[in-house]
Amino acid sequence: MPHELTLLAAKELRDYLSTKPEFREEIAAGKMFGVLVCRDEEGRLGFLAAYSGQLAGRADWPWFVPAVFDYLQPDGHFKQEEARISAINRQLDELKDTNNYRELTARLEHVKAEGEAAVNAYRKYMQECKQRRDDIRISGQAQEEELIRESQFQKAELRRIKRHWKEEAERVEEQLRPLVERIESMKQERRQRSDELQAWLFDNFILLNERGERRSLTSIFADTPQGTPPSGAGECCAPKLLHYAFLHHLKPLCIGEFWQGRSPQMEVRHHGQFYPACRGKCKPILEWMITHPQPLPLMGGEQLCTVDILYEDESIIVVNKPTGLLSVPGKQELPSVESILSEHYGQLFMPHRLDQDTSGLLVVARTIDAYHHLQQQFINHSVRKEYEALLDGILQDGEGTVTLPLRPDLTDRPRQLVDYEYGKTATTHYRIIKVENGQTRVLLIPHTGRTHQLRVHCAHHEGLGLPIVGDNLYGRPSQASRLCLHARMLTFRHPVTMRAMTFNAPTPF
Repeated sequence: MPHELTLLAAKELRDYLSTKPEFREEIAAGKMFGVLVCRDEEGRLGFLAAYSGQLAGRADWPWFVPAVFDYLQPDGHFKQEEARISAINRQLDELKDTNNYRELTARLEHVKAEGEAAVNAYRKYMQECKQRRDDIRISGQAQEEELIRESQFQKAELRRIKRHWKEEAERVEEQLRPLVERIESMKQERRQRSDELQAWLFDNFILLNERGERRSLTSIFADTPQGTPPSGAGECCAPKLLHYAFLHHLKPLCIGEFWQGRSPQMEVRHHGQFYPACRGKCKPILEWMITHPQPLPLMGGEQLCTVDILYEDESIIVVNKPTGLLSVPGKQELPSVESILSEHYGQLFMPHRLDQDTSGLLVVARTIDAYHHLQQQFINHSVRKEYEALLDGILQDGEGTVTLPLRPDLTDRPRQLVDYEYGKTATTHYRIIKVENGQTRVLLIPHTGRTHQLRVHCAHHEGLGLPIVGDNLYGRPSQASRLCLHARMLTFRHPVTMRAMTFNAPTPF
């Protein structure tokens, strides 16, 4: 939940934005804004405001902190080099649009298509001839030498046809080659200039941290797995706000970033809601800028070291996982279902998992054969899973199905995006259980098992449009002590006896 001062600052910023008609269209389309409450050297309290990227084509509007590095000056290096790259793009378009290039490329495609058709037609003719020769041999009327000569002639003729059309294509390619080489040379120059301009931008994008140290984006991201900054790094609200505060000797007290306007097509962003800084672009920067961050408390306390076992035999264990406990060990070496159970049972295998913040039923395999059998059941979608969730708002439709394809947000893991082009199919059936106190309790039945599927399908504006209570990644600020998502029912076949087994775990919220 954002600090009370953050909420007050955000309200004042929204009130200001409502008075600026020049921003109205862009804000309606959706944009991230941020506020930083801070104290000056004389102890006076105030706040700074920022927007991500540009606003109405500018990076330096009054009332907002300026860009860390304003590379958009009309006569600056970036704009001049950008103009050169744009000129190359125009030259490429003009060259590809000349009659000579269009006629030659069309002729090449035609020759290749004609050649392929001629080869395929002759191959079909050869197959018919072969069938005729086979019939003659079966009838006993074979003149073997004549049949062999016919076969040899047809194979030679096929090679001649292929060679003819290959030479035809090469003649056209020879005429086209100077144009293609010029185009490729221009593309290479464009690529080189773009890479050099991006490197120049990152080298000159210098940020200040709370110790007064300066470091470029290139340097900050050198130690990260990706090695180089992603596009747009340093232009989000949080880095801009903190850089300005440190530059002017202001002490940051609390910060918040919120979304204004329509929800984007791919991400889960709702008007007026606060969101944490993205991991890919901002996390490396903020970890360097804030040298003494407050430690984040671990959720769950001592409950992280206990697992409620509902069933066990020589092949499987079924547990009711508490919220806050990992299913399998992670990078931070926190306890997990696998690590805790392994201390008593030895080596175990995990055919499926639940998110750390999701509670509920989990089946664990004690043998590799049981693991493979259960894993195949999950792959074949023969396992039935039911979840119960509490949604932050009132859902109108009583029952239905959400189908939104998902893929990871590569710059902000583990967040998932809705992507109709590259996403994997994800389908969830839902049904309202009851509505009370402005919240909706729903039954969720996933037909696929994508990462964060239920959370995104609930929160996304093309899904249910209501985030799960306590969802700090896709939801609204909440006083909830946990993510209100629970795997309440699990049905599968025992990997040895093949007996259908159903387990239920009461919903804890």
